[in-house]
Formats: sequence, C-alpha cells, structure tokens
Amino acid sequence: MTNSRISGFYRYTPEERLDLVAQARGLTEEEKQIMSGEIPFPLRSANVMVENVIGTMAIPLGVATNFKINGKDRFIPMATEEPSVVAGAGNAARTSYALGGFYTSLSGSIMRGQIQVLDVADPYGAMARVYENKQSILDRCNAKDPTLVSLGGGAIDVEVHVMERSKEPMLVLHLLVDTRDAMGANAVNTMAEAVAPFIEEVTGGRVVLRIISNLADRRLVRARAVFSAEELGGPEVVANIVRAYEFAECDPYRATTHNKGIMNGITAVVLATGNDTRAVEAGAHAYAAVSGRYRSLTHWEVNREGNLVGTLELPMAVGIVGGATKSHPTARLALKIMDVQTAEDLAGCIASVGLAQNLAALRALATDGIQRGHMALHARNLAMMAGATDEQIEVVVKQAIQEKDVRYDRILALTKQLQTGVGDGNQSG
Repeated sequence: MTNSRISGFYRYTPEERLDLVAQARGLTEEEKQIMSGEIPFPLRSANVMVENVIGTMAIPLGVATNFKINGKDRFIPMATEEPSVVAGAGNAARTSYALGGFYTSLSGSIMRGQIQVLDVADPYGAMARVYENKQSILDRCNAKDPTLVSLGGGAIDVEVHVMERSKEPMLVLHLLVDTRDAMGANAVNTMAEAVAPFIEEVTGGRVVLRIISNLADRRLVRARAVFSAEELGGPEVVANIVRAYEFAECDPYRATTHNKGIMNGITAVVLATGNDTRAVEAGAHAYAAVSGRYRSLTHWEVNREGNLVGTLELPMAVGIVGGATKSHPTARLALKIMDVQTAEDLAGCIASVGLAQNLAALRALATDGIQRGHMALHARNLAMMAGATDEQIEVVVKQAIQEKDVRYDRILALTKQLQTGVGDGNQSG
C-alpha cells in the first residue's frame, strides 16, 4: 500500500494504524516496537543528549494521512500533545488530494553565521579589507569541515555589514554556508569560531559573538495547493476563509494566532523528526515580521474555478543528518515513515503540513468555530483525567458533546455517574 488516502483511519486502533503504516513503509518488527514504545527510549541515550537526565517524557505521535506532495503520497508523523492538530491536517489535505495535492520548492540550503567585531577604528576600511581577504576566510572555514565540502557544501561567500545604530559602530560578518542535508548549526558555529582570530587580524578589531542566525532567509521553503471549494463546504465557506486570512494580514493580534496555527503542524513534524523546534519557530516568526509589520505566513485566494488556493513561505532550517535526527530511534523511524531522502524533501513535507494546518483552523473558524472539533477531542483527555476507563471514555464524551457541556466538572460527574450507576439530577433538554 502506497496510497495515503485511508478512509476512516481514525477508527482503527493504534495497533492497526501502526500495522498499516509499517506495511506501507517496510518497518521491521523491532522498529514497530520502538514506535509503539514496547522498546523504550534508553535512559543512557537520553543522558548523552542533554544534561542532568533523570528520565524521559513521551509525547503522542500521530500520523496524518491524505498527503500527496510533489506527486508522491506521504504518511506524516506528528508529535504533539494538542488535540485536533493531526486530524485537522489530514482532513485539510484530503480536500486538495484530487486536485494534485501539495507542490513545494526550496530556495537553497544556505545558513548564515554571524561574527560581531567591536573596537574597529575604521569600520568601512575594515569592510574593504575583509572582502579583499574573502577567499582566505572561506578557505579557513572549509578546512574545519572537509566532509561537508566533499558533499558539495561548505562556506561559499561572505557578507559584511557596518552597524551604525549601535552605541558604537560595529562590524558584522555573515558567513554563508551551504549545509546540504544538515540543519548546520554545529558546522556554522565551528567555522565562525575557527576564523575569528584571522578576522581580528584583518579588521584590527575584537571579535565577540560567533553564532549561527536562525533567520534562514537563504533557506526558504514554499508550499502551494489548490483545495476543492465543494469539499470545503461551498463558495461561502471559501469566501469566509479568504476574509479570515485578510484579517490576519492586516492585524498583528490576529496574525499571531493565525501563524501559531500554522506552527501547530510545523512544530509537530519538526519535533517528530528530531529537528530543532525553537530554531524553526524563531525563524518563522522573524520572517513574518521582516517587512517591519508582523503578518500572515500564508496567502489565500480564489482561482477561476472557484477553488481555494493557498501558499506558504517561511525559513526552514531542518536536516536529516546529525543531532537527534540520527541519535533518537523514533526520529529515524519518522523519517523512514515519511520516506524522505533529502533535507529539501523534508522541508517540503513540513511546509505542506503547515499550509494544511492553517486551512484546517481557518475552515473551523469560518464555519462552526474552533471549539467544536477541538473540544470534542479535548473531552477525551478530560475523561481520562476524571478516571474513566477505556470503555467508559467514549460513553462519557458522547454524553458531554450531546449536552454541549465539555467542562471538567461535568465530565467528572458523568464519569462518577457511570461508575456508580447513580444519576446527578442534571437533565439535558
């Protein structure tokens, strides 16, 4: 099975879902046990990854279906604790599937390393001297990572900026490094630190900061899809979605929540694949404000056929080699389930999920409101908190939804009523 369109996937048990995905992506029995948690993440591995380890924390890992990306069906692993995110992404993807799904592109795999130089007597003269020595700078950088260079990457250019609005003028060099299939933080930071003494010689100044920038504006991913107006609910729903987007485009208070919805999907895939969620989130929000005003990361419009067209553009510094993407067994399996072969491929999948997630939220807002679907799923968490057994959860949730009263105190009362057989006198009309 290679088709990601699975009708009623949510009705399967977790074990049945895992079996379907394992069959489609060729997971071994051991890999299935890792995914299900039967083989836990080793404490010794956690102790290597971070400091002062005392344990691990499991996050639910769901799979979004219905994604066709650049003509290829994908299962998308998503690690999140928030209800409705996985279902929302898959449902939105379904409305684009018959119209071709998602199409993506990446501007490149170049990251910036910044080197701050203080106490420069002649900043513009120093800028000129840096450019005169550009090749020597690049050679020193690339000597620190011959493996990256052998793969076609490495330091490729230098930019120099004079910052005059600081207390005293400072020189800031940008090392432009093609990091290929790695996110690149370690490679870029190592190069910046290695070349710092030579920069001091050339400029006559004092180097202080040497660090990667997470505003990866030379590593932009773009996603596009056409969504069926009929499947979304008709022209009125489409029009409401576009107006909701326009609200986000002109108001930063709305844009913040609008973009948070995008990141619900993006962060879930970034986390599932062992990439740096904070770096991606910081870059996304900075890019949303790069014009000087915080705006929507997506654009929504209607084509000649009356269908909804969505596009998304944002920095996407993710990799498939190095870091937790290789050291965490679940992250490795998430990449296998997605069937990605390059960092560009991964970035396109992540952006597609972000676009789908945004549509799911806008559609909910433009129709029944965000709470209906969200609270129906959240009610299951509340029922579990109230002590309902697996068999009782669905009964409690169904009653709470029917009453339109999804509050913890009501779910607790329903749970106790079910377990004791004694009613509480609350009648629904």
